[in-house]
Amino acid sequence: MWCIPPEQSAAFVAKMENVLKVYKRPYDPKMPVICMDEKPYQLLGDKIKPIPMKNGSPKKIDFEYERNGTCCIFVFTEPLKGWRRVAARERRTRVDFAQEVKRLLTVNYPDAPKICLVLDNLNTHSIAALYQAFPPEEASAYADRLELHFTPAHGSWLNIAEIELSVLARQCLKRRVGTINELNNQMNLWSTSRNASQKSVDWQYTTKDARVHLKRLYPIILQ
Repeated sequence: MWCIPPEQSAAFVAKMENVLKVYKRPYDPKMPVICMDEKPYQLLGDKIKPIPMKNGSPKKIDFEYERNGTCCIFVFTEPLKGWRRVAARERRTRVDFAQEVKRLLTVNYPDAPKICLVLDNLNTHSIAALYQAFPPEEASAYADRLELHFTPAHGSWLNIAEIELSVLARQCLKRRVGTINELNNQMNLWSTSRNASQKSVDWQYTTKDARVHLKRLYPIILQ
């Protein structure tokens, strides 16, 4: 079990229960629940061109590789719908976050009046990021369509987007990828296939479960 200082336990359970209540909401296309997370990724190229697979012989890859820098993978997923989108960007700044949120609002969900966004409390994840990236009128319009819910510190397991990142890592990222363009192409193929099969997440952990399993984190109320 992770260690949470006693003085932070009340804040932890408050944010945890808030997120768990969000996950109990019924499916609503007018206010979809979207989870978002990020993952750093190292770009690695081959120093020696691999020998392609042929009949009776597997693909041969030399152990040497070259480092081509790092990037950041953003993932957005709507668990109840079985939809996800992934994208790699060179950096992980407030502007990068804001641009990905804009794409979510204007391209992926242009007709949704409001989006409930679950994400961790990273310093780049804020409404202020929108104002840093766009003119005030545009930033305000995006902000009005967002309802943010933050997972607590030490509680990233509450973010369903982490599940998608784990599946992505196992199914798509166990290989050398040398450029961001190649990485985005590979991830787009993966997400398209996964979306077509509507792989959803049936979240079972509830507030009632948390009050039993994590009872030690709840402050003791003295009568």
